[in-house]
Amino acid sequence: MAKSRSVPDLWMIAATLGILAIGVVMVYSASAVAAFHDYGDPYYYVKRQFLFALLGVGAMFVTMNVDYQAWRKWALPALLLCFGLLLIVLVPGIGVVRGGARSWLGIGSFGIQPSEFMKLAMILFLARLMSERQNRMTSFREGLLPPLAILGAAFGLIMLQPDLGTGVVMFGASLMVIYVAGARVTHLGGLGLLGLAGLGALIAAAPYRLQRITAFLDPWQDPLGAGYQSIQSLYAIGPGGLVGLGLGMSRQKYNYLPEPQTDFIFSILAEELGFIGGALLLLLFLILIWRGMRTAITLSDPFGSLLASGIVGIIAVQVLINIGVVIGMLPVTGITLPLVSYGGSSLTLLLTALGILLNLSRYSR
Repeated sequence: MAKSRSVPDLWMIAATLGILAIGVVMVYSASAVAAFHDYGDPYYYVKRQFLFALLGVGAMFVTMNVDYQAWRKWALPALLLCFGLLLIVLVPGIGVVRGGARSWLGIGSFGIQPSEFMKLAMILFLARLMSERQNRMTSFREGLLPPLAILGAAFGLIMLQPDLGTGVVMFGASLMVIYVAGARVTHLGGLGLLGLAGLGALIAAAPYRLQRITAFLDPWQDPLGAGYQSIQSLYAIGPGGLVGLGLGMSRQKYNYLPEPQTDFIFSILAEELGFIGGALLLLLFLILIWRGMRTAITLSDPFGSLLASGIVGIIAVQVLINIGVVIGMLPVTGITLPLVSYGGSSLTLLLTALGILLNLSRYSR
């Protein structure tokens, strides 16, 4: 293993804190109107976002200074715990229904989403499993089938909530780990075809998902129903132009665009800060992903390399899906923008994962 660095990757720290700062500002700007209407306090959402951001940054600096090898022994217990939470959340009276999905545990306004924890737990476990079975990864039965069975079980439990977006992010990031571990491209290609067929079946089985597909193809078929979010998102992005209308000057956040502080926060950012503001945010994400992949490539330890790939995969898949939805290139999925969208457990957990990635960067060559 390469000698430990004196400091973690400073580019990664700067990009993370820059994205987080933009996120806090935009949560306030996007949510102030709705927060005042619903709670009589325009700072309702941003106060909570700032609190969880502080907790997350604290957790990030803790995990940044914990040797990543310590996570190897906790990979299996973490996975089993998350499986237990995914089962508990499905129990009526225990699991909390929000946004049409029984995917939360908590009391009142405080809650955690077990599927968010499963994303990181799955990456930890697969990194450990794949690093110990690298010489068998070219075999479908011995190398690819065991992780796919575990991944499929977790995906199935998440779909029972149902939460297709989170399941797709977990699956996409996990496939990145499996690919980096040395799985055959032919095996993954065949798996991809089966996955598309299964995704088609899941979409056909739920009328609301089918409506999202038809709305994606032509949102003007149902402009006040299934196509409403996509249309209002484009109405926000269009007037932003090159430099935007100005911070706080969005029109779409006045109850025109649903979920302006979560799923569609990038639409408000583009409306207020324009192409330049949106491009700056995407540049920070690119720096974060680039430095994360550089860490994965230059690590000599297979476990660390796979773990870094998976954490970067979670961020990259979420960014691609969220931005794709916002600009109308993908159907609406309910995926938030990492480090930017409003959210407590997801924000804190992602910053904790980035702390692990920063610790990994200490050992890259």
